Amino acid sequence: MQRIYIILIIITHALAFSTSSQAAQVKSSLHCKDQAIQQAQKLLEFHFGPDDRIEISQDVKALASIVNPRNKKQRFDVLEVWGFIYKGEYRMRFEYYLEKQGTCLLMGQEILEYANI
Repeated sequence: MQRIYIILIIITHALAFSTSSQAAQVKSSLHCKDQAIQQAQKLLEFHFGPDDRIEISQDVKALASIVNPRNKKQRFDVLEVWGFIYKGEYRMRFEYYLEKQGTCLLMGQEILEYANI
């Protein structure tokens, strides 16, 4: 009985550590939130030109980080932002490297129209 109790305590602590690590990762990922929103506006304007109907959602979702293909020891934070032009919806993802001094370095971006073809 005591052995089961000790195992349950270990599992509980491991889950708590995992959850706090994930929360810390999301917090660091959202450090570049404002830059991602600004970049989303620029990306839509680049693809479609200036348009008064462009709207950018202020909700930014932190996705799982990805490994830098050039240096496996480095990771890029991935932020997802949605944009809209008239009836069009666009999912944009931005990859940032967070430098030690807190600077967000944009490393990649993608845009995909959310459509049922």
